[in-house]
Amino acid sequence: MQNEYLTLIRTNRNYRLLWSGAVASFLGDWFNTIALYVIVQKLTGSPLALGAVFITKMLPFAIGSPLAGLLTDRFNRRRLMIGTDVLRAVTVLGFLAIDRPSELWLLYALISLQVFLSAVFITARMASIPNITTAEELPVANALSAATWSVILAIGAALGGLVSDLFGTDAVFVLDSLTYVISAFFVWKTVIPQRTDAMKEGATLGDALRDIVAGWRHMVERPHIGRIAMAKAAWSVGGGGLVFMLAILGERLFPESPGLGIGVLYSIRGIGTGIGPIVARRFVPDERRWPALLGTTILACGLVYIAIGLLPWGGWWWIALLVGLAHAPSGINWVFSTILLQRRTEDRFRGRVVATQWLFLTGTDSLSILAAALLLEFGGMSLRAGILAFAVVEVVCGLLWLVLVVPAETRHTIAVDDEARVDPPLVRGEKGSRFGV
Repeated sequence: MQNEYLTLIRTNRNYRLLWSGAVASFLGDWFNTIALYVIVQKLTGSPLALGAVFITKMLPFAIGSPLAGLLTDRFNRRRLMIGTDVLRAVTVLGFLAIDRPSELWLLYALISLQVFLSAVFITARMASIPNITTAEELPVANALSAATWSVILAIGAALGGLVSDLFGTDAVFVLDSLTYVISAFFVWKTVIPQRTDAMKEGATLGDALRDIVAGWRHMVERPHIGRIAMAKAAWSVGGGGLVFMLAILGERLFPESPGLGIGVLYSIRGIGTGIGPIVARRFVPDERRWPALLGTTILACGLVYIAIGLLPWGGWWWIALLVGLAHAPSGINWVFSTILLQRRTEDRFRGRVVATQWLFLTGTDSLSILAAALLLEFGGMSLRAGILAFAVVEVVCGLLWLVLVVPAETRHTIAVDDEARVDPPLVRGEKGSRFGV
């Protein structure tokens, strides 16, 4: 039902509060992101310098993800989110000091700190959603969260580009800081029950590393979890470079207002990622078909980007339409893989599993973006050729998923169905249970 999203917000107070905080912080994030792109392009004009911003927004996330997962599974998730929000509010104000090329090192350092804090916040938030929703509410909650991210991307990217052009980037960073404070307020009012093991008093670094490895072992021993944790990374092999080149394409289409151009394309991208999961949930409700759908979405995204690379760039509006069409499948990949991963992972391991998913995703994204930036800067590759090359990589990744992963998922589904017929489980996530996964 179309009203299930409004019903969830109206009836589930804790999800409503967590969602409200996300609205605020997402908006600030996209204001911040577009402003950073504008600053780097204005100070350097270098594709490699711009690529470094993308990588700096990914690599610290990848490096910090194992620790973020451990913190999420061993400490109070609500307090972690509040603390990281407050620290991010202070961190982004540091961008106000950057106005010369010689200060770019500070920009990258502040981005790294902000991204590490975000790794903790996002991991804790994703791990908390099954704790505050019923089994029936979980798909709706994830679809709504993704749609919210997409809508805020659409609004925030467009407004971020417009505010940067009209009032300067300093105004953007002040607004970003305020959004984190607002997010912390909403999280503070949220109650999040948690079934995890607390960090033992006097725990050593070795204990922490063993806990992290235990999370990885949990995934290796349960390949049906490990496979789904790779879904977003499979998209990002080609998708990371494509999203990076989207910023350069926006500047090409709007040479007089580069901030607005980047904002427009990222805004349309957000609309696509929001619409895709909502439509897919209506037409593909059977979760047993979702693993095959994940590979199909990667393939579809690559095919649309091939069209973008082949067709003339005479007008921005139809390029924007294709961008939205390309990212509707990527939104499906994001939401459906998240739901499957949350359902398959028990609470005490969920933080580390979610964090490992982010490690795969952001690490792959970083390598993809670095490759695209180096090819454009030093490889003599044109933007059009770069888009085509990475779109082909995306298509290949989709085909490999369909050939390698889907058969294994089919065997897993058959085994689970056979086991359920022989020995029905005693606990199936009873209706109304906040822990039903």
